[in-house]
Amino acid sequence: MTYCVAMRLDAGLVFLSDSRTNAGVDHINSFRKMHFFEKKGERVMVLLTAGNLSISQSVVNLLREKLEQKRGPNLYTMKNMFEAARHVGDCLREIHARDARFLEDFGIDFNASIVLGGQIKSEEPRVFMIYSAGNFIEATKETPYFQIGESKYGKPIIDRVVTRKTSLDEAAKCALISMDSTIRSNLSVGLPLDLLIYERDTLKVGFHHVIDQDNAYFDLIHSQWGQSLRQAFAELPNLDRSDFQ
Repeated sequence: MTYCVAMRLDAGLVFLSDSRTNAGVDHINSFRKMHFFEKKGERVMVLLTAGNLSISQSVVNLLREKLEQKRGPNLYTMKNMFEAARHVGDCLREIHARDARFLEDFGIDFNASIVLGGQIKSEEPRVFMIYSAGNFIEATKETPYFQIGESKYGKPIIDRVVTRKTSLDEAAKCALISMDSTIRSNLSVGLPLDLLIYERDTLKVGFHHVIDQDNAYFDLIHSQWGQSLRQAFAELPNLDRSDFQ
């Protein structure tokens, strides 16, 4: 399983992904689920992937192959992020046409979710959720973030905290809290994590860091968030059953 989150803010973009995959409790591995494409001064694009690992790896490799061939459409020739999302969807459909029927023969669903976010010069930063069929939706002012994978444990904190006006550092903190909550509740999500923060209009990756078990800040998040929740819980009044009579 996996957990990835992408946030579209007035100040830029925040991306966070775990790296754990598992095919049962005795077969757990780490594979990177964040991939970024950068032409400094022109465009930055970040891909987060969830679902069947072979499908998502095939899509990423196909995108890179098209870039290396330098002919035909690729992520560096797209005029805007909408076209880039459509290109990723087309690559997903190409893998579906090649592999889906063979997966079905073995009882395996064609399952992949991709978040694409970034900025191309002359337009705003944008974030898209791309589904297995290659169709997609875009993050809006009312819904400024997307999650893929094991999203339910990390959703409540984001819903309560993040708006378009949230700063990048606050959003990154919130994303890490949502990841910590997910890791605590689901063993199929785990370290190391990829955290990328993109500042609007810089057109380059300004901050990308791999967070492992020795990261002091994530350890602080883990311990202090748990303590704060317990303190807030203790400060709430106990249930008075007479109020319900």
